[in-house]
Amino acid sequence: MGTTKTEVFTADQNRVAELAKAFAHPARVAILQLLLDKKACVCGDLVDELPLAQATVSQHLKELKRIGLIKGDIDPPRVCYCINEAVWEETRQVFGTMLTALSPATCC
Repeated sequence: MGTTKTEVFTADQNRVAELAKAFAHPARVAILQLLLDKKACVCGDLVDELPLAQATVSQHLKELKRIGLIKGDIDPPRVCYCINEAVWEETRQVFGTMLTALSPATCC
């Protein structure tokens, strides 16, 4: 597999791509929707709510946490997750700005 050469792009461009990656898989979208619907931290319930293996859910949670969209408080043996409101707002602003800035150009 080839390299992505992320170093040739700006920090802002890399951040937008990273945030977009969170929405690029339906499992991550489902996890975010569940957390938004609950409006609270969710512990072990996520695996029960999704048609995925626990290991798969954990990998998606790990990616969402790495990007910063979710927070997790570790209280062994459970981890509780919730939306990181600051990063959620960053995402809203980034995509809102991009989507409203792109006006359809006249094309052939």
